[in-house]
Order: sequence, then C-alpha cells, then structure tokens
Amino acid sequence: MATYDPFRDLDRIASSLFDTRRGPRRMPMDLYRDGDHYVMTADLPGIDPGSVDIDVDGQLLTVRAERTLASGEGVTWITREREAASFLRQLNLGQGVDTDGIAATYNNGVLTVTIPVSEKAKPRKVQVSTDAPAPVVPIEN
Repeated sequence: MATYDPFRDLDRIASSLFDTRRGPRRMPMDLYRDGDHYVMTADLPGIDPGSVDIDVDGQLLTVRAERTLASGEGVTWITREREAASFLRQLNLGQGVDTDGIAATYNNGVLTVTIPVSEKAKPRKVQVSTDAPAPVVPIEN
C-alpha cells in the first residue's frame, strides 16, 4: 500500500528553489566497441536536434546540447518540473581512432555518435620473411 509523504513534495520544491547548479548538466551515455567502430549513445530527451553541437579538437570530443521550453503568453502553470538546461559531455578519444570519420545521428531523444577505429589501430597480420635458408639443426641419437 502506498502512503502519502508530504515531505517528498516539500523536498522537491526546496531543491528546485535552492538548486545552485546553473552550469551545463551531464548527459547519461553508453560507450561500446562494435567491430571497427566505437559507438556512443547519449540520452537527450526533449532536445531540439538543431541545438546539438559536436566538436573534435585534437583527440577531445565535445558534445553540447540545449533544451529550451516554450512558455505561452497568458499560460498559468499548474506544475512545471521540466527544466530548460544545457548539457555537456567531453571524451578523450586517444590515438586509435579516425577523427575525420566521426558521424552522428539523433533519433527519438537518443544521440548516437559513431567513431571509427583508425587503420593503424586495427589488428593485422605481419608477414614473416627471410633472406637466408633456415638453419639445419642436427639430431643426435
């Protein structure tokens, strides 16, 4: 049986009034490798795709996004829990990725960034060659 807790609503209101975080918020993300690509997915619900900005500076990938909320004239809000906010996430890509091949899509509130592995970092076979015949090792009986 659920019980009503009047302090829960009071706590929510107080935390929204006294929330001192005015800077960018972090976005929840997942990062995994799928074959020759790294894939980052980040939750950005309610974000206008035009506000998403992805920069690569050297080996630093920066994702920024902005959520704005419409406020109609003459509207009387009953409750307003969704906030306008800016989001920021930075990743150090390291040396094993192809920064020129990075691509991104945004669908259903999820940003997907695909980061290809560089040719230098992919596994490869090394050819063994020899200039001299193999040495003969005598077998003793």
